[in-house]
Amino acid sequence: MSARYEGGCLCGQVRWRAAAEPANVRVCHCRLCQRWTGAPFFARAIFLAEAFERSGETTCAPSSPRIDRRSCTRCGTPMFACPKDAPARIGVSIATCDDRHALTPTVHIWSSEKVAWLSLDDGLERHEQGFVA
Repeated sequence: MSARYEGGCLCGQVRWRAAAEPANVRVCHCRLCQRWTGAPFFARAIFLAEAFERSGETTCAPSSPRIDRRSCTRCGTPMFACPKDAPARIGVSIATCDDRHALTPTVHIWSSEKVAWLSLDDGLERHEQGFVA
């Protein structure tokens, strides 16, 4: 698989690569993402599973009936959000991309749950809740 994007965790034990463009790149402000990342939001890219490879050992924490979250077992870096519904896809933290400027979000979702001190003045589209497309 030739990689368009690739990245890994802090310690390098978990690696990933994607051979296609992401289906979308979003910033999620939902409470589940805040708690999982330990940050005010989760900036992530969704790739179809058929164009995605990963290696290394991760933990699996089901954060909802719909999503499993995976982090590196060694350093704890939050890596992947894995939706259980079709089509098979994987969300990857864009902060783990080797080229941290390679993937740019196009929309904010769950902006109704963003932290009060964060100002969203980047001109991106916003959705109060989730957004499907």
